[in-house]
Amino acid sequence: MNIARFPRRRYTPHATPIEPLPRLSADLGIDLWVKRDDLLGLAGGGNKTRKLEFLVADALARGCDTLITVGAPQSNHCRLTLAAAAREGLKCRLIIEERVPGTYAPQAVGNNLLFDLLGAERVHMVPAGTDLAAALQAEAQAVERDGGKPAILVGGGSSPLGALGYAACAAEIAAQAFDMGLAFDELVVASGSAGTHAGLVAGVAALSWNLPVTGISVRRPSAEQEANVHRLAVETAALMETPAPARETVVVDDRWVGAGYSLPTRAMVEAVRLAASREGLLLDPVYTGKAFSGLIGRAREGAFGDRRRILFLHTGGAPSLHAFAGALRDPDLN
Repeated sequence: MNIARFPRRRYTPHATPIEPLPRLSADLGIDLWVKRDDLLGLAGGGNKTRKLEFLVADALARGCDTLITVGAPQSNHCRLTLAAAAREGLKCRLIIEERVPGTYAPQAVGNNLLFDLLGAERVHMVPAGTDLAAALQAEAQAVERDGGKPAILVGGGSSPLGALGYAACAAEIAAQAFDMGLAFDELVVASGSAGTHAGLVAGVAALSWNLPVTGISVRRPSAEQEANVHRLAVETAALMETPAPARETVVVDDRWVGAGYSLPTRAMVEAVRLAASREGLLLDPVYTGKAFSGLIGRAREGAFGDRRRILFLHTGGAPSLHAFAGALRDPDLN
């Protein structure tokens, strides 16, 4: 796997740490570790930073001066795209898809506050079901009318180019595991816009590494999400000129989505509170909280079987915690 030929901006000058979680390991009866991608560079960290290293480098190589992207309310991707734009001296426009009616509030805290602080040129809310590709194109045309040169970044940065960030992460994990003398039996990650999950699957396949990767869905049913992840993993492998991952290597568990994307669940609240109180680890309610609730649930039901050393990929998101204070303190969810 050689991705050095792709232009890349380095926003994190070091590998993110892999750390043990001894108290939660004892609680769950597994040997649990965490890959701290919440400590990646840019404002507040998180997995989108790895994708933006390739996406922003490509935009700069094409002479673009404005980044345009889309995300849900409290979008970590939008926050980090804004941060990358600020770092590079670019402008940035956001389209916010209100996937759940009534969940977007321009004056909300969390990432919404950071959209303002990071200098978004424009934030435009659209309802669920909007043709997002058309909305992005319309925003790009508006930039061009103003004399700018836009770069459109798909939601979550989840294109084959963006997914290279997590193919590179797979190689980083493999090198760290070797250096630390650790043989991981399974990797667990939140599966949302598919780029992180797909990049890992493509990277693991490129390394010929027999490491199962399990995605915990935060939005879609398993069959639909598995198809999305596999399609993107194959496209990413084609970009890297490495073997296409087999369909059976893409596994998604959708049992912890709850009523829908970003909607709090009792299991999520338990997971967020446990990680914080037992290990000092801050998870977010939308992605890592639900993914970790899936890990906890799978451990309790014995789903890991003989695979006992488990690595959880922490994809970040803690800057949005304050926006969900009501749910996290709700006695009915505790």
